[in-house]
Amino acid sequence: MVPDASQLAAMSRLFSSAVFREMATRGRSAIFGRLFGLTGVQDACPADATVGNGFDAVFSVLKRVGLRDEYVYRAAVTHKVLMGKHSLRTAAMLTEFRAGACKADLVILNGTATVFEIKSERDSLARLANQVANYKKVFASVNVIASEAHVAGVLETVPEDVGVICLSRRYQIQTVRDAEDRPDRVCPATVFESLRSAEARAVLTMLGAAIPEVPNTQAYAAMRAIFAELDPTKVHLAMVTTLKRTRNLAPLSDLVDRLPPSLHAAALSIQVCRREHDRLVKAVSTPLACAMAWA
Repeated sequence: MVPDASQLAAMSRLFSSAVFREMATRGRSAIFGRLFGLTGVQDACPADATVGNGFDAVFSVLKRVGLRDEYVYRAAVTHKVLMGKHSLRTAAMLTEFRAGACKADLVILNGTATVFEIKSERDSLARLANQVANYKKVFASVNVIASEAHVAGVLETVPEDVGVICLSRRYQIQTVRDAEDRPDRVCPATVFESLRSAEARAVLTMLGAAIPEVPNTQAYAAMRAIFAELDPTKVHLAMVTTLKRTRNLAPLSDLVDRLPPSLHAAALSIQVCRREHDRLVKAVSTPLACAMAWA
């Protein structure tokens, strides 16, 4: 099928946190039932299809060149980099992670911190230069993953130390230019601003720096001042080590294994309670015909 604008919008919204969390908390989702009915995909699904089959069917449409949204790119990096080159036991993934004045689309932590800024067919490159400048203050390796149509524009916009990756027509990740790994250029004060308070304290402890004993109202400024004086490379390594522990994805391995491939990226980026995992899996296993009544 070739979806119209309203069908395409419904397809994209199916993979939103609202649908995912509603399934996890209630074991069903009225939003899913309504949106799936708007996609026009139901008629192409077999009679015994489940909700999970429905998600996969919609994702197969969104994967086509010209229709891809940010979630499709996030799924590609999740499967082909995080779960393809690494594993949930050895690497961590962050989404919408604060970096200076911007939020990073997707960050993978392994031996270093690698950020991926997504520029899908639906995006413009207007903010790219500013985004890359902010990412360099926090992450050693900065990459832009873009559609084939955007690659030339990305190469013209970003510095040569920034990696450029293309999501090909066949849904393969192709490296156009490798990113340089430069932990020495990060800004320790900006790294501090990206961390939770407990994570910042863990970094200071790891580096042998004293945690300031000041009133809570002064703690932020005092800790930021200490970070500003630290070595960038050491701060970056301590940040990676700390975040791999605090944002560990290994406990989600079982949930990911029980969900359809199209929902793996959602499972690793949308937080739901462990006690809700079974409810979510049951919802995804519901016959699609029954789920349409959720609306």
